[in-house]
Amino acid sequence: MAITQAMCTSFKKELLEGTHNFKNSGGSTFKLALFTSSATLGAATTAYSTTNEAIGTNYTAGGLALTRVDPSSSGTTALTDFADLTFSTASVTANGAVIYNSSASDKAVIVLAFGGDKTSTAGDFTIQFPAADASNAIIRIA
Repeated sequence: MAITQAMCTSFKKELLEGTHNFKNSGGSTFKLALFTSSATLGAATTAYSTTNEAIGTNYTAGGLALTRVDPSSSGTTALTDFADLTFSTASVTANGAVIYNSSASDKAVIVLAFGGDKTSTAGDFTIQFPAADASNAIIRIA
């Protein structure tokens, strides 16, 4: 079992079909769910599933909604991002996460691999997203 960081292949196709809307006003709802090291996630992931999802105090199945950063462009790169996300006062261990569109049948967008187990014990479990620029944004199309 492994979690491999990737933009989901199904997401790339769904972009061309107009399935996902990242605009702040009227856009889709995106969530982030945490997963254990027993999960098998990567580019072939197509949707959020509870299989091997993390379990813990102050962590609810399905994760939390993300706050979107309006899409923009820089040079020839289109990008979008999310505000950092915190599971407050959580006791949970996760090895990775899935960002998914809960407005569109829980379709997967991106798999995040943490590079090992990350744990919080009655503390904040924070997902810190990179800078929203053409070189670092979590979603970039160049």
